Amino acid sequence: VQLWLNDRLKNIRFSGGEPTVYSGLEELVKMANDGGVERIAISTNGSASKKKYQKLLDAGCNDFSISLDACCAEDGDFMAGGRKGSFDKVVKNIEWLSKVTYVTVGVVLTAKNSSMTEKIIEYADSLGVSDIRVIPAAQNGERLPIIKIGNDILNRHKILSYRENNFRNDITVRGAPNKTCGLVLDDMAVMGNKHYPCIIYMREFGEPIGKVGKSMRNERFNWFRKHDSTKDPICSKNCLDVCVDYNRKFSQINKLQL
Repeated sequence: VQLWLNDRLKNIRFSGGEPTVYSGLEELVKMANDGGVERIAISTNGSASKKKYQKLLDAGCNDFSISLDACCAEDGDFMAGGRKGSFDKVVKNIEWLSKVTYVTVGVVLTAKNSSMTEKIIEYADSLGVSDIRVIPAAQNGERLPIIKIGNDILNRHKILSYRENNFRNDITVRGAPNKTCGLVLDDMAVMGNKHYPCIIYMREFGEPIGKVGKSMRNERFNWFRKHDSTKDPICSKNCLDVCVDYNRKFSQINKLQL
């Protein structure tokens, strides 16, 4: 984090696993906040205590992404591993955090919950969240199921509207990457002492670009120059629509071959 702060870090996200179980998280959030980072985000399952989330807010966190894959307690508890009451706790945390900061909920659609997509979206909207991210699980294909959501909800949630618009225009959620990946120059995913092209590449067990250190930017630029995303099986199968759009604009601005 200090290496990034020295290089004018603008945004940071702490993810996992579940980052709220990491004992040093509050210290890292405060460090980023004191260093002038504009957006400090945490991806969480929403199951931590209100006291824990309050400490993170006080330290400077201003963006929470929380998983919400159901629309009722029975289904929510089941998808959370059968722990009774776990869904209600997550919902209460979402409602409370949504009143005090920016909150998005992530809905991963599987064979178990895809038939309830509209109900989940409507339920998430009722909780007062800032936006809703809907994505099919990797094993469930590249397209969203047909969703019929009112314009009032779509107009309130830009991310949801973006993906719904892609669906209507038959744009896949995953795959079809550009040849050149400019995202690697603007974004970085780190796990342990290794840095990866992006969070997707890391979670798909791709090889790291190198070790965390002062030479990271040079290593990433060299990877950018040599890498062809269309020939990389991880990129060609998993690159998200939003990343494809980013790289298309990047290539147009810099007059690069797609």
